[in-house]
Amino acid sequence: QVQLVESGGGLVQAGGSLRLSCAASRRTFNSYTTGWFRQAPGKEREFVAAITWGFGRTNYADSVKGRFTISVDDDKRTMYLQMNSLKSEDTAVYYCNGVNFGSETPIWSWGPGTQVTVSS
Repeated sequence: QVQLVESGGGLVQAGGSLRLSCAASRRTFNSYTTGWFRQAPGKEREFVAAITWGFGRTNYADSVKGRFTISVDDDKRTMYLQMNSLKSEDTAVYYCNGVNFGSETPIWSWGPGTQVTVSS
């Protein structure tokens, strides 16, 4: 079981930016796909973005395309989500997880997540 720990959430005004981090326990993620999901109050958890380590292949939900950027640092075994032009509808708990690329479904157990709150 891979352990992932999210961080970087907080309170930001609409139009602002945040960068989320996901630190992983696995020694290497080469060729693995990991990504971000989010769950807003009263809604189901949804896919946000994914990246395949070592290939740079990415995929984004339509709602965040052009505003969010997913990236990885292999040396630090850390994945990031740079979120720009934030909107109130981006308010949610954000989770990182392994991703089945193509179906954008999660692979492992969920961590605690990190809260992102965007004030309008």
